[in-house]
Amino acid sequence: MKKILTIMALGATVLFSSSCSDFLTEDVRGQENLDTYFSGEAEAESFLTGCYNAITYHGWWQIENFWLLTDMCSDDSWMGNTTQDQSGYISLAHYQGVGQSNGTISNFWQYRYKGILRCNIAIERIPEANIADANKKERLIAEAKFLRAYFYFELVKNFGGVPIIDGFLLPEEVEGIQRSSVEDVYKLIEQDLTDAAAVLPQRSKYAANEMGRATRGAALGLLGKAQLYQGKWADAKTTLGTVITEGEYALMPEFGQVCNIDFENNKESLFEVQNMYDATYDLGGSMTIVAGNRSGGDQDGWAWGLPSANLENAFVQAGDKERLRWTIIKNGDTEIAGEPDFAELVKKQGDQNGDGTYCVDPAKHKSARINRKLYIPLAKRPEKYDQPKVPLNYIILRYADVLLMYAEACNETTDDGNARLALNQVRARVNLAAVTSSGNALRKAIRAERRLELAGENQRLYDIRRWTDDNGKKVICNLMGPDGSFVKWNTNEATADPYEWENQKEASNKGATFVESRDLIFPIPLYEITMSNGSIEQNPGWN
Repeated sequence: MKKILTIMALGATVLFSSSCSDFLTEDVRGQENLDTYFSGEAEAESFLTGCYNAITYHGWWQIENFWLLTDMCSDDSWMGNTTQDQSGYISLAHYQGVGQSNGTISNFWQYRYKGILRCNIAIERIPEANIADANKKERLIAEAKFLRAYFYFELVKNFGGVPIIDGFLLPEEVEGIQRSSVEDVYKLIEQDLTDAAAVLPQRSKYAANEMGRATRGAALGLLGKAQLYQGKWADAKTTLGTVITEGEYALMPEFGQVCNIDFENNKESLFEVQNMYDATYDLGGSMTIVAGNRSGGDQDGWAWGLPSANLENAFVQAGDKERLRWTIIKNGDTEIAGEPDFAELVKKQGDQNGDGTYCVDPAKHKSARINRKLYIPLAKRPEKYDQPKVPLNYIILRYADVLLMYAEACNETTDDGNARLALNQVRARVNLAAVTSSGNALRKAIRAERRLELAGENQRLYDIRRWTDDNGKKVICNLMGPDGSFVKWNTNEATADPYEWENQKEASNKGATFVESRDLIFPIPLYEITMSNGSIEQNPGWN
């Protein structure tokens, strides 16, 4: 599947030319192409591959740096790179209220709708294709519905209500379209995922070369997450419980096997981006390089989205040594988890610390830390490792997340017994003591576990946005703002990490200008509002 997704996608995109002339459409090279393209199974498969390709568009600036940005907006990560212009990230990551024209936001919106367009075409036209196997045809349509739901989920959780386009429309047909309500967007997401789950095969029914396709488990897992985000606790409990009881997935024996190039598409993974490195065609993922170490002698990366000392402290306070070593690599480390060639790596760096330790130059990195989950060991790196294309897959949804979401849903429906069972499965893997609490104490334990287990996986911002704290405010409101605990921790020299305190090229008061009425969601890109001639309204506080 990895090879298919990366190579076939080159041909699947020939119907399109990228255009910014309209905010919800791509120019199609001749309507007759669509009328004749879906002639058989091969063409349908090829086009659907283009829908999968739209998850990232195989470019760091289209999607992947947005995933890093979301962690930068939380207490888990800094922008990190203090050697280049930071203005594009500063405006949002530091909550300065001037992100309407942010290129990262604009690209994310545009490319998510490009993906939706592709899915809409697939859903409409695959039924016309001459595919002898009726079950195969239905499966391909279900995959497209899964992907469309995923794209809309990405939009609604970041922007709130967005325009719903559920068919192939020409530019003139979307003129004057308005934002749908959050409820209506989620209704579409839930329906698509319900439809997909009823048709898609289980993971175990796919051949090895088909790994990476949407499965019944992936559809149910994403449906459960969408229900959880809406506070539909009972529905989420039922849906996620189904994923668990069907027995298709399990935790990997060791935490270090989860985000690991040697264990891709493992039994814990419900859905992940398939990245195959190919130097000739410039194929592969980008996040390893974008978030990598800028201190490497051979330039290992660009140092964006670096783990915070506050996150490290959370691991330390929890006594969680195992997940810490597989999540954060720090300047001065004498080893890197899973790196057998540590001495050679330091040598390639030029032993910049002068003592045989790993260098993450504090002058170039706000936290002097990098994300181990995106790291590739020296022997596994491709020939052109300094380029933003590497083979490491990126996990979107995994079983530990399902267990913790299920625990949360159980706790919110007063089923603390099952909540503890799910939570403690995750803790047992890293040799942490079982949680025995109930009620609000258990709720806090589940939330703390999500931070430690899923750190650096594009989850934290959405959790702290949706959770309500004991004082009735969203958790993010108690972390950010001038009186926020995260801001106070970093702006007090007595508590701030020395590496972060000494490097003020990225200000330590990140989040001080957070505004509750504005910053629970991102702004709609300004150019979208402009091109809509006012039919699309901006989110509150961003005008």
